[in-house]
Amino acid sequence: MGRTQFETDPVIERNEPTGWVGWLLFAGVMLLVLGAFQAILGLVALFNDGFFVAHRGGQLLVRDYTTWGWIHLGLAALATLTGIGLLFGQTWARVIAVILCVVNVLASLVFAGAYPFWAVLLIAFSVITAYAIIAHGREVAEAYDI
Repeated sequence: MGRTQFETDPVIERNEPTGWVGWLLFAGVMLLVLGAFQAILGLVALFNDGFFVAHRGGQLLVRDYTTWGWIHLGLAALATLTGIGLLFGQTWARVIAVILCVVNVLASLVFAGAYPFWAVLLIAFSVITAYAIIAHGREVAEAYDI
């Protein structure tokens, strides 16, 4: 049995994906889940203002829970589209995904006083997703030979 060219020729590089591709696929799926959670949160804010605990004025940083509901629905749509792009190794999706994770953390911090469980869950998903994308974002594109 002879050796392959990869084993004998030190000049040829092996570009095999590492285990981090799994983390990036996880990040893409997490963006889809994040989009679903943001959509749920946005719909609840739109249709049931009384669900959230608020101070007497019922206002948040922007205006009211209805405004934040629409903001969360917009984030949900963007997260879903970006998650799909990330699953296919698109560079634009990696950039938008990291920006979206930061925006999600900030938006969730505003909602933390009203419903802390959702805020903590969304912040955790955002941080895990951003780490996987920043640390090893290129490997999915290499795995797809893009």
